[in-house]
Amino acid sequence: ILRPIVVPFIHDYHLMLQHDNARPHVARICTQFLEAENIPVLAWPAYSLDMSPIEHVWDALDRRIRQRVPVPANIQQLRKAIEESGSTFHRPQSTT
Repeated sequence: ILRPIVVPFIHDYHLMLQHDNARPHVARICTQFLEAENIPVLAWPAYSLDMSPIEHVWDALDRRIRQRVPVPANIQQLRKAIEESGSTFHRPQSTT
């Protein structure tokens, strides 16, 4: 899934990867893949969830879904709520 889907998406939208420095994420095979595919990785201290931008996104998404009336009652409703709520997030424009 990385090579055919994620890599082109990252390059098309000029994104940067941010992960939590967990062992699987910093394994040699992973870092070599990221370097070979020219995927920029945001330098990040290990176990810094309070500083992680994505954690703030998950929190905002969770709050949006819990405020829905009615609250999603099954997987299909939850999926729809995530898609609808997530589509309202705006990505800042790149300055580069």
